[in-house]
Amino acid sequence: MNRYRIWAIILILGAIILGFLVKFTEKEGSRFNFKLGLDLNGGTELVYKADVSEIAPADLDDRLNSLRILIEKRINPFGVGEQLVQLEGASAFSENPKLVVELPGVTNTEEAIRIIGETPILDFRLLTKEGELAMQTGTTTKGIDELFGKAELTGAYLETSRLEFDQLGKPIVALVFNDEGATIFARITKENTGKILAIFLDNQVISRPVIQSEISDGQAIITGDFSTTEAKELVDNLKNGALPISIGEPVETKTIGPYLGSVALKSGVQAGMIGFALIVLFLLLWYRLPGLIAGLALVIYVIISLLAFKFIPVTLTAAGIAGFILSIGMAVDANILIFERMKEELRRGKNLHDAMHEGFSRAWLSIRDSNISSIITAIVLFWLGTSAVKGFALTLGLGVLISMFTAITVSRTFLFALSNKNPGKIGRFLFGSGITRSNLAPMPAGRQVKPSF
Repeated sequence: MNRYRIWAIILILGAIILGFLVKFTEKEGSRFNFKLGLDLNGGTELVYKADVSEIAPADLDDRLNSLRILIEKRINPFGVGEQLVQLEGASAFSENPKLVVELPGVTNTEEAIRIIGETPILDFRLLTKEGELAMQTGTTTKGIDELFGKAELTGAYLETSRLEFDQLGKPIVALVFNDEGATIFARITKENTGKILAIFLDNQVISRPVIQSEISDGQAIITGDFSTTEAKELVDNLKNGALPISIGEPVETKTIGPYLGSVALKSGVQAGMIGFALIVLFLLLWYRLPGLIAGLALVIYVIISLLAFKFIPVTLTAAGIAGFILSIGMAVDANILIFERMKEELRRGKNLHDAMHEGFSRAWLSIRDSNISSIITAIVLFWLGTSAVKGFALTLGLGVLISMFTAITVSRTFLFALSNKNPGKIGRFLFGSGITRSNLAPMPAGRQVKPSF
């Protein structure tokens, strides 16, 4: 038994194991279930009205775009889901810009609002003279606005916050402001050294650090007698409060039922199975045994792809499924290129084993170039596209990578496992092509094969 046959057996056993893994990880409550998008699984759409009353028109576009990105990261931290966050009326000439959030699979409106969460507003305020007096005398009748005055520094200028530890192992909170925030922070700390610069979240004090000295580089450290848990909570509050615009409660909610999506999913699966069967039938009729091997390679391709969709995970929508089906066509195209190159070598009079080697070698360049161009396209779409486009790009890119493996490695292994340098009549027929008699025989003398590029 040659090494190709050993590897062929290993590939078949591996495909069976992976197939069972795809099947048996699909159960109620499993985190490895297929994740379906809003159009296939139903879900909730929330519409928020952005409060731009205190935003300068020149800064509106940047603030709204930052809001969209931050909300998208909050509901989709890995960037591979099909949650859609988009802006409507996002321009300096619009008085009522809206933020539209789609959450597939979430049909409970209250749960959807919880996922988005409240929009805490983070700002920094200086303790006023009235506040200092109130702290000294223990007076509690004064309001927040009398005790603390706004310092022009808000969460919009906070670039990041993180938990760190000092040399003694005590937790501290590090703050980093952007360039504009660093300038404001430097001026505030220079003019108010020794005073309290309180941190407010939704009009509630979450920390009261004292300014020790001027801080000109936009990086500060909050120290205090707090535990690691308290410090981490402060970091989380700072991050969650960094939204540049308040959106409050949703002004419109819409729940999309899963019925139409389930019908579309069922029809799509049926169409995919019929199309897959027709492709395999064509490969069998035209390429015979190599066609059967290509069909088996396609089955392995589908199994590996479905497993990848489960474990990454990828949220499947109609656009994502379209990208997956498109990559199946590219996998078939790679096999056809290989088989046609093999056929040319066989017509030149080479034996089956040498024709296979030469066919794979000559087809590889074309397969490589076409797949690289598709991968570049997928990367660009994923990088620049919206969430819906990213789903298409992700399934297409993954599919192309996996199809290269199955077309080159799997098909090659199976073909060489069944090859024979001197096939008999049955072997000539099985490795022939077309619907007529075997064409493995060498070309008659004097005939020329036109060069193929």
